[in-house]
Amino acid sequence: MAATRYRRFLKLCEEWPVEETKRQRDLGVFLRQRVAQAFREGENTQIADPETCDRMYESLVRIHTNYYKNKYPRLKDTSFTGVTVEDCKMILATDILKQMEDMKKGTWKKLREKFYARKPEEDSK
Repeated sequence: MAATRYRRFLKLCEEWPVEETKRQRDLGVFLRQRVAQAFREGENTQIADPETCDRMYESLVRIHTNYYKNKYPRLKDTSFTGVTVEDCKMILATDILKQMEDMKKGTWKKLREKFYARKPEEDSK
């Protein structure tokens, strides 16, 4: 039975998309890592709590298939802010978040990082 669970999780991992714009923060990548940890021995892995494992799988399938999005359709594709899904994806991209972090830094901190980014070996010479 563990082999069947393992194959189901593998199939889900294959189907789950990876968003390249969310480096190190993507749910698909996290899911693959967790499946690799949970099934270290592959099909031979002994599952301590099969019911919990099955519930997790079913929950992930509902997320992947947009079960609740389809069950409770929205009238508009925007939120109360008026931001569209595409705008949200762009804003949450890793590169944009890094740029926003850089913008938050004060002038003094930017200058300090620029001029004091030398390696310790350079200071001792």
